[in-house]
Amino acid sequence: MTSTHDTLTNTDGPARGSDFARLTTELKAAGLLDRRRGYYLLRMTANALLLGAITVTFAMLGDSWWQLVTAAVLAVASTQLAFIGHDAGHRQIFASHRHNDVVGHLHGGLTGISYQWWVAKHNRHHANPNHEDHDPDIEIHALAFSRAQATRKRGLYSWITKHQAFLFFPLLLAEAAVLRISGLVALCRNELRNPWREAALQILPMIAYLAAVFLVLSPAKAVLFIAVHQGLMGVYLGCSFAPNHKGMPIIANGQRLDHLHKQVLTSRNVTGGRWVDALLGGLNHQIEHHLYPHMPRPNLRRAQPVVESFCLRHGIPYSKTTLRRSYAQVLRHLYDAGAPLRHPAR
Repeated sequence: MTSTHDTLTNTDGPARGSDFARLTTELKAAGLLDRRRGYYLLRMTANALLLGAITVTFAMLGDSWWQLVTAAVLAVASTQLAFIGHDAGHRQIFASHRHNDVVGHLHGGLTGISYQWWVAKHNRHHANPNHEDHDPDIEIHALAFSRAQATRKRGLYSWITKHQAFLFFPLLLAEAAVLRISGLVALCRNELRNPWREAALQILPMIAYLAAVFLVLSPAKAVLFIAVHQGLMGVYLGCSFAPNHKGMPIIANGQRLDHLHKQVLTSRNVTGGRWVDALLGGLNHQIEHHLYPHMPRPNLRRAQPVVESFCLRHGIPYSKTTLRRSYAQVLRHLYDAGAPLRHPAR
């Protein structure tokens, strides 16, 4: 589906607002908007222990090709740290903005992703998911998420978009590096508050990381270690984000939807149980997360049947599928969006 024009009408009125208020009241009464600090303490402790074990293993192995396995495990750990940074950015952990920001900045430094830059970008996405002119997550140079976007591509980007369904997963290898570079670019352009703090959080951990890798490993192994770590982290991050909105309706410029429709109709849930929750950092409950970004991650699973039942009662399409099928839907959508470049009008 490439546009909401064929399936949706404008929905911006008091009745829907009242429906959403009733849903909120129901979830609040069930305690699903309450903080879960104990959960996050355990999760962050587990992440810290894993990171510590990886550091010890790295030091003990020394200049060995087995370090590529360490790099792969570090990619998983880094992505799990990024999930905590995501939750902090949504104020899920603490009531205090300051406390959430401390956790977010710390995890941003550990993952190499500028927390301040990412929060600003991600808030724009949440405000207008899948909106052609306002969602930065569908404004990507090398990809098109609608046929109209595809026709605007030029040069190398046009060739990539033409074959984007086949190149999507390989392109994810660069995702972690792109996120890191984007934060540094924002810093150089003076787009971030407290630039000295941002510089310290982005540059000093990177220097320490590179120093450790090149001091312990030979140059060839060090380069491969970085490539495996950053590449697999990018794939993991991309595979966690892609099922959430890609292939769901695109909101055209000028179309108005109330909060309920805007968030539900553009989001897709991924089923599969608690292992999928852990694997995707709770982002598999994307509909609930978009309706209530501040809802703590462990509460999303409990909120899911409540929200789905509410949507069914009110005739609002609620999309959910398995992880494998979600990727298939994403790839089919990308293939369709690139069609104008494969079959240009004569």
